[in-house]
Amino acid sequence: MSEQPQGQVPDVVRAMESMMSGTLVERMGIELVDVTPERLVATMPVAGNTQPYGLLHGGASVVLAETLGSIGAQLHAGHGRAAVGLDINATHHRAARAGIVTGTATLLSAGRTLVSYDVVVTDEDGRRLCTSRITCLLRDAAPGA
Repeated sequence: MSEQPQGQVPDVVRAMESMMSGTLVERMGIELVDVTPERLVATMPVAGNTQPYGLLHGGASVVLAETLGSIGAQLHAGHGRAAVGLDINATHHRAARAGIVTGTATLLSAGRTLVSYDVVVTDEDGRRLCTSRITCLLRDAAPGA
């Protein structure tokens, strides 16, 4: 896949977005901003994604990270192959109470069977909220998939 100009989302990702209707990605308000196989950016509102104390739920940051890493891995997998999550971890540095958070996934490694991304989630002031790493397994897609 060729590199896209910054600020654009490739057609293959637009097709993926159409499959996100009714999924956790849609319910959490995650929106793709910029997508290339090497770097992906998405935003997510804090509102509706908080824990009982009114802070951004740590699991919401992980969902954002996994969404970005999985889409990037699928871009690397290509037609006839599937990316499945193998491992994800997260360190939560601080909390957000309001606004929009941004996740930026940067490719760490992409091989024939494994893809890994470093994902940083920041608040509107650019402060790091969460650092995550996701590794996906690339495999042949199931027949008919």
